[in-house]
Amino acid sequence: MKRIIIFTIAIFSTIYAFSQQIPYQVEIDYKAFVGEEKKEGYKEAKDKLKEADKNYELDNRAAYAQALELYLDANKYNPNNAELNFKIGYCYLNTLYKANSLKYIEKAYDLKKNVSPAINLYYGMALQYNYLFEQAAKEYQTFRTTAPSEIMMQYGTMVNKKIEECKTGAELMENVKDVMIQNISALNGEYGEYAPLITADESLLYFTSRRIGSSSNQIWEIDGQYFEDIYVSENKNGVWLPPVNIGEPLNTKEHDATVGLSADGQSMFLYRDLDIYYSELEGEIWSKPKKLPKTINSSDHQENSAAYSPDGKTLYFVRGKTNNPASSNGDLYKSVLVGNKWSESVPIKELNTKYDEDGVYMHPDGRTIYFSSKGFNSIGGYDIFKAELQDNGKFSTPENMGIPVNSPDDDVYFVMGADGRTGYYSSVKPDGKGGQDIYKMIFLKLDKPLTINTDDNLIACLTKPTSEAGTPEVMEVLKIYLTIVKGTITDADTKLPLKASIEITDNGTGKEVMQFFSNQKTGKYLISLPSGKNYGMAVRADGYLFHSENFDIPHAEGYQEIIKDVELKSMKKGSIVILRNVFFDYNKYSLRPESNTELNRLVKILVENPEMRIEISGHTDSDGTDEHNITLSKNRSEAVVNYLITNGISKSRLEFRGAGEKEPIDTNATEAGRQNNRRVQFQVL
Repeated sequence: MKRIIIFTIAIFSTIYAFSQQIPYQVEIDYKAFVGEEKKEGYKEAKDKLKEADKNYELDNRAAYAQALELYLDANKYNPNNAELNFKIGYCYLNTLYKANSLKYIEKAYDLKKNVSPAINLYYGMALQYNYLFEQAAKEYQTFRTTAPSEIMMQYGTMVNKKIEECKTGAELMENVKDVMIQNISALNGEYGEYAPLITADESLLYFTSRRIGSSSNQIWEIDGQYFEDIYVSENKNGVWLPPVNIGEPLNTKEHDATVGLSADGQSMFLYRDLDIYYSELEGEIWSKPKKLPKTINSSDHQENSAAYSPDGKTLYFVRGKTNNPASSNGDLYKSVLVGNKWSESVPIKELNTKYDEDGVYMHPDGRTIYFSSKGFNSIGGYDIFKAELQDNGKFSTPENMGIPVNSPDDDVYFVMGADGRTGYYSSVKPDGKGGQDIYKMIFLKLDKPLTINTDDNLIACLTKPTSEAGTPEVMEVLKIYLTIVKGTITDADTKLPLKASIEITDNGTGKEVMQFFSNQKTGKYLISLPSGKNYGMAVRADGYLFHSENFDIPHAEGYQEIIKDVELKSMKKGSIVILRNVFFDYNKYSLRPESNTELNRLVKILVENPEMRIEISGHTDSDGTDEHNITLSKNRSEAVVNYLITNGISKSRLEFRGAGEKEPIDTNATEAGRQNNRRVQFQVL
């Protein structure tokens, strides 16, 4: 039988698994339910109770939702029945709207303190979901001391963990993060939306939805919702446009869910049938998804989340402890690309606990990893944590992202914008449109700290700050040392977009850092360059001369975006290419070793095109005398020619000259302009 395993169960398995473990339930006495002098409407209410009880006993999410609706109708007839209030609260604990349970569990407790032997447990859960951590801990402690010993032997560890979660929650409430959380209304509807993925520049957002109009347009019998499909929205001038179904081949008649995206948006990971699949954007069409190899997808476990390192050479993913999403979501693993094959996977020990981990996301800075865990210092369910990749290859101790990023319920699949100021995630909130919605999280710097509104049991910072809080100033929650370079690659003559190879080299070591391709339909590309290196960029396509750029990014360089459009020139007479990664010491003409990679590209072109003759010319800025600049530029161009000759290029194919300051390509009035004028270039003769 084909395995149909839904993504939402893999992520939100604790929706009702926790409460199922405690075998305490209650029965409604239908005769007692009639109450005093309440004959009218009793039969209808009683019929609804009976029907609700049948659903209640099925013990699954869809059935609890159906039972809840009927119980609420019956409660209008008699709102003062302890058992009914308890069952309403219990149903809420088994839905996405767990916080709504408090009103009914609390009333059941007030009406009859012994309504259930587990009332203190469920009361504690309801309080915890409403951020009332200290009160919740007291209820858990009461349950721990009053529950029968055989129950505590089996469930004592779980209850003790809930008490620890409440202790952590109370501590984090003392330092609520200054965050403004906005419902991205254009993306959300009455059905569930979750697992958002963004490109590094936040130009595109992909997510999973259970909305009507899915590819199968059928309802899944297990939870009563439509099958999952993948949707995409485009960011136009800071506004997210209405999403569109991404269609085939990513979406099928069954469940298809987003789990990972490369920084440039050209590669996507999907979750299907307990495994991770991979697809590439070819122009405007996604390729047919392929299953990742056996070194990543195992035969006896599930894999359900994946993320690339910025260079595309390390894959971080989640492997379940079993192949049953309802019982385990597992640990974080990594695999390294060796040649063109992924290595055997190894667990990331410093990020794993005896509890479950899920929802991994590597920031484009290549250092900061985000993931969700039920372990460490969680405040309930999955919490979102971050850790830093150290120089020794290990990650730092994970840090809880705090409140309101985290809630007492499951918080999974958080992604952070490249600038470290905005995050995206899915959640269930009072202002939601139905089920889970996609929210944008903006980290603020305010004159007055945000606080918790205990009257409403809501986080005050879930709404927009008032003028009393001061003018919101966006801040970096993550200090970013990263440069985003993006642009479009076109033919210099026709101006049509090109698919080109983009190679990034560490000029300090001469090693290739990463290689990507521009989109063949649009010519667009995007790369992320962590600070602390001098990078050479070479853009190449068949039939064209290469184009080079240099990016010297110091360790202390913060976040920046650079737009660099590239026009590739065809191999014809008169074409000129600036060699931006050829380096000399100040006022000298001996080639520095960092120049070798660039010059070797030129050697390769000359070898592949034996009829090509070129002229190397050196250029300076306007500083210094004309005579000095001519001599210096001539010597530098001659040094390049000598390198080419040494590497097998015939002297007869090479000419050189020194132009000095006579052929500027920029102003000499600024340092940036003078730097552009100081160059070595070649021209096809």
